[in-house]
Amino acid sequence: MNLYESSQDYLERILMIEKEKGFVRSIDVATALNFSKPSVSVAMKKLRENGYITFDDSDHIHLTETGRAVAENMLDRHLTLTTFFKKLGVPDEIAAEDACKVEHDLSLESYNAIKALIEKL
Repeated sequence: MNLYESSQDYLERILMIEKEKGFVRSIDVATALNFSKPSVSVAMKKLRENGYITFDDSDHIHLTETGRAVAENMLDRHLTLTTFFKKLGVPDEIAAEDACKVEHDLSLESYNAIKALIEKL
């Protein structure tokens, strides 16, 4: 399945919440993204059906191996680009917002070049 940007954002946010709280519920995702619970429920159903997440008996969301790989990739891109923009002098909040916009469309070559440049700085 080719993941849409919104699905990538959901997986990234699930990973972020998991790192912060240790567990993830749909309401946590809805709150974090400022989306309605029904919208998140539909998205979670699609992610589950496509093998990116599972639910346990407590309705906690868990990333599958495939879902975790996507989430970690997106989070790494987001953090790397945020750092890059901040090093350019962009204010923190704007750097994070811009990173979110760019992380999905940036080529792997450009991303790797930015990452290498950050490591040199």
